[in-house]
Amino acid sequence: MIIAVDGPVAAGKGTLARRIADKYGFKYLDTGALYRAVGLLLLQNNQDPNNPDLALLAAQNVSKIDPSNPALRDEKTGNAASIVAANQRVRTALLEYQREVAKHKPGAVLDGRDIGTVVCPDAPVKLFVTASAEVRAQRRFDELAAKGQEVTFDDVLSDLRDRDARDQTRKSAPLAKADDAHLLDTTKLDIEAALEAACQIIDADFPG
Repeated sequence: MIIAVDGPVAAGKGTLARRIADKYGFKYLDTGALYRAVGLLLLQNNQDPNNPDLALLAAQNVSKIDPSNPALRDEKTGNAASIVAANQRVRTALLEYQREVAKHKPGAVLDGRDIGTVVCPDAPVKLFVTASAEVRAQRRFDELAAKGQEVTFDDVLSDLRDRDARDQTRKSAPLAKADDAHLLDTTKLDIEAALEAACQIIDADFPG
């Protein structure tokens, strides 16, 4: 059983995917964290995320990053992750690991940008989680402000739109809703309402 959860940054897909995994007792993988780890490794070594060779080397050493490192959630790391995610060799290096996690019994929930289109195109349940750019930016702004980071809403919104553009136009596995994915707009939904809506979809697609 594989549940693929895709969507743009700050749409709520990560929190939602974790809650879904907890509810059904499935393994959870935040695939975006893999790319963030690559981006962070480059930044820590003062290397350019746009350098394809260095990005590939970082992807091959991604296990050196502690998954609990709070720097993974920084804006700089997120922007670097968006850049390295456009590197086909990086994506190939991380693809097999993601597919191995998806084989976990009794099931797995993976969230990212290309789970339903590339990583697990045959997943029996696919969700595409989105929200308006303004709402997503407000969520991201609140998250960063709560961590004590000095940011402005306008800067966060601008960065978010830039990341959306990179994710949607990159040549390698661009962000896109799979044809058979269910669209879940969380603009007006809190996490509990989003979880309820998601579970209704999952139970209808995969009863029992």
